Amino acid sequence: MDNLPAVDDTVATTDTVKPLRAGIGASTADDPTAAAEAATQAALAQLDGSPPALVMVLSSVRYDLPRLLAGVRGTAGDVPVVGATTSGHLYQGQLAAPGTGVAVLALAGDRYRFGVASVTGVRADAFTVGRQLARAARDAAGAEDCPHSAIMLLVDGLAGAQQTLLSGVYRVGGAAVPVIGGAAGDDRRLEQTFVFDGDRVLSDGAVAVWIGSQRPVRVVCQHGWQPLGLPQLVTRVDGPVVHEIGGRPARQVFEEHFRHHGPPHDLVWEMPGGHYSAGAFGLIEPDGSLLIRGAFIDGDGVIRTFAPLPAYSAVHLVSCGQDDLLEVADVIAEQALQDVVDPAVLLTFSCVARLDILRDRGAEEPTRLQAAAGNVPTFGFYTYGEYARTRGVAGYHNATIAAVAL
Repeated sequence: MDNLPAVDDTVATTDTVKPLRAGIGASTADDPTAAAEAATQAALAQLDGSPPALVMVLSSVRYDLPRLLAGVRGTAGDVPVVGATTSGHLYQGQLAAPGTGVAVLALAGDRYRFGVASVTGVRADAFTVGRQLARAARDAAGAEDCPHSAIMLLVDGLAGAQQTLLSGVYRVGGAAVPVIGGAAGDDRRLEQTFVFDGDRVLSDGAVAVWIGSQRPVRVVCQHGWQPLGLPQLVTRVDGPVVHEIGGRPARQVFEEHFRHHGPPHDLVWEMPGGHYSAGAFGLIEPDGSLLIRGAFIDGDGVIRTFAPLPAYSAVHLVSCGQDDLLEVADVIAEQALQDVVDPAVLLTFSCVARLDILRDRGAEEPTRLQAAAGNVPTFGFYTYGEYARTRGVAGYHNATIAAVAL
């Protein structure tokens, strides 16, 4: 396991807690050092001289990433830095499309205690490294001094086994600790993604921020997908390949509801009547909610999902249109901000598949998120999968928005 950054072990009492302050900066400069310095300086300037407790960096994969992080740390000083490469990011109602620039969030104040840790080796043993990661982040935060906690996860988006890693984290945090976060992207290239811890650029890795709090931290998620027909049973799978649903070929079942005329990996299908929708599986949870698993036809003509479906799981085929996706952006901010005292930032993690479905309306999602958040700034990125574990062990999603207000 990688070395952990030093953290302040002092505990702020409720009488002296300073409100959280958030600063956000962004740059589209081509030079990584110039982009990092400009974005970080802009973020720090909004803290009114307060020293940052945590800095979060979201970046296009096009940059020289070690130089980018050196620029952030050279500007921010000796402060924990975390982050990820993205497939687009959002801030204060604006969309930075995939391949566009860097954004920096700086947080100051002692309302929360942040403990940062990182691991590599997700592909080899995701469950074990998930446990190691959560324990190390908890120890760094001194979580025993805080009555409430949450975990933010940033993970290599192409490492696979995302739910298995989350299961390892859950083994440490348990049901009382919600998890929020996202899987890193690479501007839709699907080649290599990275997460950041300090000045280190990690592949096949994960970074966790344990958030200790005097008040409950509420994680929420919404997706906007609607079920089609009756529940069905997944009867044969091989990893992400779905062979049979209800004992019948999966593609045949899918094409009873959708027709596919696009290139491989296209998420948009034609439905009877000539209109278009996205198609996916909704994994039915014990409480009746749906955990979305994006589905597509690969180059060999078989149905694949972005994360494996368990054999003999109950699923709905689900669909959505652009308006369905955008409508949940109006409500998720309100849900996340509910009962939060003096929120400083709304952290959001939205799937790049949503951008693919929204197409030329993609910029509407961050605009609507910010409108719903009011004067609380929004900050987040477009992921290769989202973490929102609020009940039970499951909590890795596709084509969903996850959010938390701090």
